[in-house]
Amino acid sequence: MRHHRIAAAVAAALAAAGLAACTEKPEEGADGGPIAVTATDDSCEVAATEAEAGTVTFAVSNDGTKVTEFYVYAEGNRVMGEVENITPGLTRELIVELPADEYETACKPGMTGEGIRGAFTVTGEAADLSDDEAIQAAVDSYKTYIASQSEALLDKTGEFTEAVKAGDVEGAKALYPVARTYWERIEPVAEIFGDLDPKVDAREDDFPAGPTDPAFTGFHRLEYDLWITGDVSASAPVADQLMTDVQEVVERAASEELSPLQLANGAKELLDEIATGKITGEEDRYSHTDLWDFAANLEGSEAAVASMRPVLEARDPDLVAELDEQFAAAHAALEAHRDGDGWRLHNELTEAELQALSDAINALAEPVSRVAGVIAG
Repeated sequence: MRHHRIAAAVAAALAAAGLAACTEKPEEGADGGPIAVTATDDSCEVAATEAEAGTVTFAVSNDGTKVTEFYVYAEGNRVMGEVENITPGLTRELIVELPADEYETACKPGMTGEGIRGAFTVTGEAADLSDDEAIQAAVDSYKTYIASQSEALLDKTGEFTEAVKAGDVEGAKALYPVARTYWERIEPVAEIFGDLDPKVDAREDDFPAGPTDPAFTGFHRLEYDLWITGDVSASAPVADQLMTDVQEVVERAASEELSPLQLANGAKELLDEIATGKITGEEDRYSHTDLWDFAANLEGSEAAVASMRPVLEARDPDLVAELDEQFAAAHAALEAHRDGDGWRLHNELTEAELQALSDAINALAEPVSRVAGVIAG
């Protein structure tokens, strides 16, 4: 879930590069086809407000001037599915598994705020994709990965926050990108919890008073304190709140029943995270440690795809070969910027180097965007 604004020039460049598989704009109300969503800067027109339980596909077209996102929310702002970085003129699909219930759809022009929301009702019964033993095995494998990363997230966030509270600025700076590595790897699950994710990972853009707004908490508030003011003498309450929020995310993640399409969509969302936050330098704007997050997003995406590999090999072996090739290419592009045990800072990279990284992610994003369709059958 994004908590930021993207410069129009950057968004246009990403669209031109072909980031995120796009489709032709669907006809409204096509029988058996995707539910068309037309997003503008001040409206979100969903062609149908009801659907049968099961796999539901939305085709979201951005007819506005701002980059937008589309979400399906369950009660309590629980994210059932999302598609990000829909640049003007682009159409992107979201495939989501929805049991019978009451939901909300939302377009977010500018990728900020609560969004333009509408009611969406799902009725009836449908077979659960997880009834397929191979698909359920994929979900179980991914949950094991999430559990291991969550444990490390707790440990490293604890070390990071303790360093902040001890006034150890240099120690906290060293631990900041390490702790965030584990957060970024599990972000597809963390983002399900729409009430918690912003508390942990919001940017200053979301707060009227900017970086010193009392409501601005989480990793990036502490990043501001460490790199911009260099003064953490009053940062202990923010550090304690971050630890509390991370603990709650981990606890909820452990009990969350994931759907197979959440894995597939999550793999793609992590690549969108790279494109809209790490390549641009927006994510870690104070520390410039964006490549640590880049690496973690790439690893998290690969882990989600790897958990589904047996299903993908059985259904579309050519896609598996393409995924292997493009993941390897993306890792190689990133590896060119390794610096010891970490990575070069974002502000040390040239425009040509950033473009090469963007090209590698764009090339990978296209086959990853096809995984959800294969899993949905």
